[in-house]
Amino acid sequence: MSFLTFFAATCFLLALPGPTNTLLATSGAGTGILRSLHLLAAELCGYLLAIALLRLALGPIVSDIPIAALVLRVAVTIYILCLAVMLWRFRSRQLRGGAPVMFGHVLLTTLLNPKAMVFAFLLLPLQAGLFELLPWLAVIALQIVAAGAAWVTLGATLGRGARRLGHPDLVTRTGAVTLVAVTGLIWIQSLWSA
Repeated sequence: MSFLTFFAATCFLLALPGPTNTLLATSGAGTGILRSLHLLAAELCGYLLAIALLRLALGPIVSDIPIAALVLRVAVTIYILCLAVMLWRFRSRQLRGGAPVMFGHVLLTTLLNPKAMVFAFLLLPLQAGLFELLPWLAVIALQIVAAGAAWVTLGATLGRGARRLGHPDLVTRTGAVTLVAVTGLIWIQSLWSA
């Protein structure tokens, strides 16, 4: 894969709505841009750690034991649905006491994000060693931070609009519904490709 194709595919993948992006937008909407910026570090750490774990350890297990992929998918689904329930129950008046989206939520969600598998096994050169991957990972890291900041900003913009309309709970409820929809799409895509 050429570097330009890799760059475009990575940009497109990171721009797509998903569990991590939903959490970033929800945080931006609920607490604003500045109070959400630390979540970009959680997203970056989550993706880079997931890529490393997938490439070094989990990849061989999942390819050798097909049931492992199903177990992993079920675990991801349960976690994302629990986050959706938490967001649904969260009320905007609670935002004064703390953010609905925490660093650990974004980190774990990103570790379990199916996009990390696409990075690890489809976009990054499979035969490349660690040092050969460093320039590719540096580009992904910059793109992760840029895309994450865009999602936080989008969420903050939508959150201001929801508050002006007098429906501040719409923000967390929309995040919850989006997480459920993304989980459903992941399962539909998995069943379709099986």
